Amino acid sequence: MKSALPKVLHPIVGRTLLGHALAAAGGLQPQHLVVVVRHGREQVAAHIQQVAPQAVIADQDDVKGTGRAVDCGLRSLATATGTALAGTVLVTYGDVPMLTTETLASLVQQHEREGNAVTLLSAILDDPTGYGRVIRRPDGSVHAIVEQKDGTPEQLAVREASCGIYAFDAAVLSDALGRITTDNAQGEMYLTDVVGIVDGDGGRVAAMVLDDVWQAEGVNDRAQLAAVGAELNRRVVLGWMRDGVTVVDPATTWIDVQVRLAPDVLIEPGTQLRGATVVGEGALIGPDTTLRDVQVGAHASVVRTHGSDATIGEGATVGPFAYLRPGTELGADGKIGTFVETKNAQIGAGSKVPHLTYVGDATIGEGSNIGASSVFVNYDGVSKHRTTIGDHCRTGSDNMFVAPVTVGDGAYSGAGTVIRKDVPPGALAINVAPQRNIEEWTLTKRPDTASARAAARALGRPDPASEGNASA
Repeated sequence: MKSALPKVLHPIVGRTLLGHALAAAGGLQPQHLVVVVRHGREQVAAHIQQVAPQAVIADQDDVKGTGRAVDCGLRSLATATGTALAGTVLVTYGDVPMLTTETLASLVQQHEREGNAVTLLSAILDDPTGYGRVIRRPDGSVHAIVEQKDGTPEQLAVREASCGIYAFDAAVLSDALGRITTDNAQGEMYLTDVVGIVDGDGGRVAAMVLDDVWQAEGVNDRAQLAAVGAELNRRVVLGWMRDGVTVVDPATTWIDVQVRLAPDVLIEPGTQLRGATVVGEGALIGPDTTLRDVQVGAHASVVRTHGSDATIGEGATVGPFAYLRPGTELGADGKIGTFVETKNAQIGAGSKVPHLTYVGDATIGEGSNIGASSVFVNYDGVSKHRTTIGDHCRTGSDNMFVAPVTVGDGAYSGAGTVIRKDVPPGALAINVAPQRNIEEWTLTKRPDTASARAAARALGRPDPASEGNASA
């Protein structure tokens, strides 16, 4: 990946690569879940603790290869449990984000139903270059898996490739791992060698052919990350459309796997729904909207908006060109309008912040209206302070609320007011100075301007520039 971030921690459609793998495996409700780590160990282990705290973390030593990785995983699990392992061991990888729980369940079911020693997942590929080839006997049973660098021309002509995902009998696997060597072109302990060992012992080895080859697609660089991400997103979007969500332009719509959408949601082009966003029935989202971890109520409208960690009530309207920062809570039928930014603000039902306003660290009651171009002045250079606006208030345009300050229920304020003191309920707050007009100022101070000429015409006076030239 040519990145400071370990490969398995790169994000794709709402989870890391490893997060997708853990979700698929965890969906089986396994008795034990083990993750073998090596590169970027500290970062990867910290992530595992976040997304799968029940998992045992096993460290691979300096011996390379997938066989060694599985051996280290089994040893760590035996140490953690203090008992010998029995039953089915499923092995999968941290870089195959499209693999599903359903496919893994089918693999385990076939393995146990047929009483196999090993059951592997395979796929028929147009170009299997780089993959281990599945070598079968005439009766269809699996004889061996041959890696790309170790195969003969005849073996490499085989199009059936191993996906690297297996179900093993635990006792058979433990015994075979103890007999694997590094005598191969790459000097590694291949997990694939287990197949040959088990076959040589007379154990039954079978393969389940995967029809959906995307599920076995691994990610090894950023180009593959983008390609797999696009396909995974296409499937997520398609699934929501089949569940009753209208997506006007699927090609420009991105929906993370943990997002939840109700029927009759309408998603306009250019929309990204990220994280744990939830959208209620009949809501309109977009166009050109990005929401991360936002709760949107039924029949709300969110247009050309960027929001994160916010709540939007039923029937509320947001945007266009609104910015909802964490802690924003908009009540039912409320409004956050054009060029409005909110942060840690609770805005009550039916209240409106229509345009050109910053609301930070504030509580606004029900049914209030905040005038255009207002600023909730929440920071004194050292600490943040809170403003409280009561119910059914009407504040004028270009107001400054210098926190901490409270405006009581039913109060009004005049345009241009700087509110530094609490306003009692029902009061009108104003602090404008008397207006002073300096007559004919532009004629004398700006005689050569279009403004002066316009004023002269309106006043029935000669052109001030001409008068200035005549005097000279």
